[in-house]
Amino acid sequence: MQLLKQSQPRAYLIDSSIYVFRAWFTVPDTITDLDGHPVNALYGFADFLLNLLEREQPRHIACAFDESLETSYRNTIYPAYKANREPAPPELKRQFQYCRELVRAAGIAEFASDHYEADDIIGTFSRHMRRHGFQNMIISGDKDLAQLLVHRDYWWEYARNRRMNREDVYDHFGVYPEQIADLLALAGDAVDNIPGVPGIGLKTAAKILNKFGTLENTLDNIEQIGNMKFRGAKRAQQLLEEHQDKARLSKQLTVIVDDANLPDDHQALHRQPRETGLLETLLEHFGFGEFRRKRWLAAVAA
Repeated sequence: MQLLKQSQPRAYLIDSSIYVFRAWFTVPDTITDLDGHPVNALYGFADFLLNLLEREQPRHIACAFDESLETSYRNTIYPAYKANREPAPPELKRQFQYCRELVRAAGIAEFASDHYEADDIIGTFSRHMRRHGFQNMIISGDKDLAQLLVHRDYWWEYARNRRMNREDVYDHFGVYPEQIADLLALAGDAVDNIPGVPGIGLKTAAKILNKFGTLENTLDNIEQIGNMKFRGAKRAQQLLEEHQDKARLSKQLTVIVDDANLPDDHQALHRQPRETGLLETLLEHFGFGEFRRKRWLAAVAA
């Protein structure tokens, strides 16, 4: 599927941490900076971002990073949230800082928070930019972010060139974007350690939501689930009756917020002139070759 060509301005909202982690696991850690520190995650992220800049030439763009897996407001609600993940090793934490330094020196807005996750930063900016008349291009490998799509927006896994609009989300999940948080609240999400309702999977959750629309309406009409025409309907009703609290808790964890304390002026995402001296210094310190350095300087030229 090709992106629609239109005059509506676009905002490119990047779920940056995913691309840093992906590079950490796929690019050899023998690549080092001038101090001998590994920069494999930085290289992978930088190449991804450079390709995006060259191809799309975005005027409004932001890179959102996760600050911590332990201090978001979701951990306050549910301490086990993402507790199944190993903390990032020091070398990876250092490379996250490198990535953020590179983004800033290139004149690109970057944001992180110890209270909100990158998803919430993207959710907030998607609302702000939509209000200013922008189409949102949400660049991520995490399909949970598909819940943010309205009308002309796209979820875009750039590295694999996979895109979804509202209709594509329905084709993939069996529900529309505004129901994704409810879907995950019912089915749970093992990746993020979200419990959901034990015994209810994505397909059953989608069938229930197609009838009742939202989690809240589902819980208000639990007694009707057993009469639905799918195998295991009575069992699904029983499970929901037993685990209503888990479903409600899970919904608090799966909803991406759109009211983080962030600038609401679209100019906050407008690309700024590069900091030429700093950028050149960073590129040299990171060990980028001449060809990469020239591409970067050309891609972020004012």
